[in-house]
Amino acid sequence: MAKRYITAEDLYQFQVPSGTTISPDGKNIILSLQRVEKKSEKKYSNLWLVPVEGGQPRQFTFGDQSDHHPVWSPDGSQIAFLSNRQNKDKPPVLYLIPFHGGEARPLTQLEGEIGEILWSPNGKKILCTVRKIDKEVLQRQKDPALKELSTPARHYDRLFYKLDGYGYLPHERWHLWVVDAATGKTTQLTDHPVWDENFPDWSPDGKWIAFISNRSDDPDSNPDLDDIFLMPANGGEARRLQTPPGNKFSLRFSPDGKWLAYYGQEGIGKGFKNIGLWVIPTDESHPAKNLTESYDLNVSAWTINDIGGAVTNPPLWSPDSQTLYFPVTLHGSSILMKIGRDGGGLETILGEGGVFHTHSLDRAGSRIAGLWGTFQDPAQVMILDLSSGSQRVLTRFNRDLLDKVDLGEIEEVWFKGPDHNDLQGWILKPSQFDPQKKYPSIMEIHGGPLTQYGKLFMHEFYYLAAQGFVVYFCNPRGGRGYGEQHAAAIHGNWGDRDYADLMAWADFIAQKPYIDTTRMGVTGGSYGGYMTVWIIGHTQRFRSAVTQRCVSNFISMWGSSDFNWVFQRELNDKPPFEALDYYWQRSPIAHIGNAKTPTLVIHNEMDLRCPIEQGEQVYVALKRLGVDTEMVRFPEEFHGLSRGGRTDRRILRLNHIARWFKKYLLDEQQSH
Repeated sequence: MAKRYITAEDLYQFQVPSGTTISPDGKNIILSLQRVEKKSEKKYSNLWLVPVEGGQPRQFTFGDQSDHHPVWSPDGSQIAFLSNRQNKDKPPVLYLIPFHGGEARPLTQLEGEIGEILWSPNGKKILCTVRKIDKEVLQRQKDPALKELSTPARHYDRLFYKLDGYGYLPHERWHLWVVDAATGKTTQLTDHPVWDENFPDWSPDGKWIAFISNRSDDPDSNPDLDDIFLMPANGGEARRLQTPPGNKFSLRFSPDGKWLAYYGQEGIGKGFKNIGLWVIPTDESHPAKNLTESYDLNVSAWTINDIGGAVTNPPLWSPDSQTLYFPVTLHGSSILMKIGRDGGGLETILGEGGVFHTHSLDRAGSRIAGLWGTFQDPAQVMILDLSSGSQRVLTRFNRDLLDKVDLGEIEEVWFKGPDHNDLQGWILKPSQFDPQKKYPSIMEIHGGPLTQYGKLFMHEFYYLAAQGFVVYFCNPRGGRGYGEQHAAAIHGNWGDRDYADLMAWADFIAQKPYIDTTRMGVTGGSYGGYMTVWIIGHTQRFRSAVTQRCVSNFISMWGSSDFNWVFQRELNDKPPFEALDYYWQRSPIAHIGNAKTPTLVIHNEMDLRCPIEQGEQVYVALKRLGVDTEMVRFPEEFHGLSRGGRTDRRILRLNHIARWFKKYLLDEQQSH
């Protein structure tokens, strides 16, 4: 049977797995599987079980709710998870469900948001990070008359008061709580009006809790001053371990309790530095050590896609506390590596070819489970047998859809940048590609910029290719996956080497005999939106452009983004009132007067990362210049609409992009 082309509406059919966790005995994997109900536009998720040794995956919880973040008890008899099944209007609460059958029961009714969940080693307690609901909000929720009224005012005295994807932040901070797994009794272990505690872990003997916290006088003004603390499991004074300054996350005890491993960067305001895998002895007999520093590796699984997301789980310790397993972004893949606790014996467990993430290890240290995504498949559950080296995919999520669709063909290429630098890119050719024909093309530019495009499913790319376009994308300097020098190349100087690399990429593509050089388009979102506006202000080589959730004016963005003043670190770490000319010259809006390229401006009205005024400035400027332009605004949507927004709006966005490029680049008879 002939395969069909992928459509924008196919977004309704995708199921998205997350939270894969292998059972202690290594025989089963629990995960959360999300689906979309088209009629209501609501997203629901339930838990599923995947047997490792044969048998079909089966649904474990049922109902129209959100069941997520499943965690096995140490003996494998119970699963803790979060769910909003009792009240869809309140934050999810903690539930327990027996593995061998029985109903899920709410364990506690904490009035707040629950983040991480960790069982104590003996299975009697559950450690949680909790952010309580502000008292005034609770009062309004409990008073019917007040509940009907909107919030009278928001009053803040901290720098970071909003967060994209969340909204306006509460005054409460993230703190550590312990829940009795039998009775549901809760005990709050930490409580401070300014400090957050995150990434906690139990010591193997259950006597200590380690966590990461920024306990400087003003954490918002000093976001890189994370420290590691050790605290008695029942609460009390916490001891700070001496570690280099820098961001830290994903803390984990070694099985013998003598070491802590974590991911982190060293330095202040140096986000371009590789994320490293660090270890420190709990007795501080040796200083903290970056095990991966000499290898020029970035420890992360993050690779851009738009069906689910690649999650970087904490490092995994071998049972003998001698070896650590961790993900690395490399050449568009996310590979799995292992290294000795002393920094020797680096070895690749799962190499290039896709993105492996959300990994977990069984108690025996013999099996690692995770999600495996490729260009052709967003994510399947994969099991790695460490003794035999075998790899098996255990699920077929979304295959009923994808097996019926012709995605076209992707070609990987390496080419030379303007400074004789090596660059990697991919060319997606439309279905039924004919090399004798001339095709219109679209260059896609990723956001970040400190991330990577790579070998992971991008519905948007396939959809545009299905409309008759050659879609091409690469990782210019400023991104991840090619060493620290590649990432640092544009620090303090966006629009320079990155622009040069992208023009070299367009030159490379233009030389292909099947490319119509008079019908080339360009698009990108966030930093990719920045580069799109930068491009139309510096060249007329593209016939059409779409800028999405862009950065256009660093001056007005300073202080108005949820990252507020932190963006100055990309501009030599000076505020605009000390470097106004520099801010202006690095802003695409400063060069918009040269623009002649017809440009569609797409922005989201609740974007707190790149506020909508960034897109509005571009739209109004193009209008005043007489350049053909339109603006599409999505209400109620944050920065990440293209990946996690309401499905009908995601579809509308894709249709507008395709419409705009068809108008300028595509003859109607070529459209599928």
